[in-house]
Amino acid sequence: MAILFDSDIDWETCLQFGTRQFFKEKKCIYQQGTMGEGFYYIQKGLVKVTTKTTNGKERLLNIAIPGQLLGIQAMDRKPHFTTATAVNDTVLYYFDCDHFQKLITYQPSLLHMVIKTVIHKMHILADKIYLDTLTPEQQLSVILMNICYEFKNYEVPLSQQDLTKCTGLTRITIYKILKQWKEDDIIEVHGKKIIIKNPDELKKIQGRVIS
Repeated sequence: MAILFDSDIDWETCLQFGTRQFFKEKKCIYQQGTMGEGFYYIQKGLVKVTTKTTNGKERLLNIAIPGQLLGIQAMDRKPHFTTATAVNDTVLYYFDCDHFQKLITYQPSLLHMVIKTVIHKMHILADKIYLDTLTPEQQLSVILMNICYEFKNYEVPLSQQDLTKCTGLTRITIYKILKQWKEDDIIEVHGKKIIIKNPDELKKIQGRVIS
């Protein structure tokens, strides 16, 4: 698994302050419009984060993977503006707002991670309008770079099947895009892992650099 930027956080110890929760494939973790009371740490599984447009159409915002935080934007006890759904069987640890106070006392660097996560998620939300105008290849490049942004290396623990489930793109479309990227020496695919060899080239595909 890729290493978090805030690698000094001892999550195995922090988990004692949270509540372990299991969500089966396609199970909703939290829904847009419901009140937020805490956040989640993903220990195992994949979670897709979506939002609904004014006409009720679902739009993919991001794919969250193990080691990432989820639902952090609603820590102010206001309604979630996204919906989180388990892509496959997923294990989460839930931390309510009171537990968060204990956590940052125990692990002060967690506050920095939370701030970075909130800023990054807001960037993702703002970029969604832009994402809707992109080709499938550009969309896939944005999603992969969003995942890599929060990690020190460029290993993405997703299979082609995972990308198909999360993005709504067809298996053939995903296959063709990844095949071309492999031929262009942009990525390598090893089982259920995609290694970004040339992130700069992947960013160029988007038509602009995501910061």
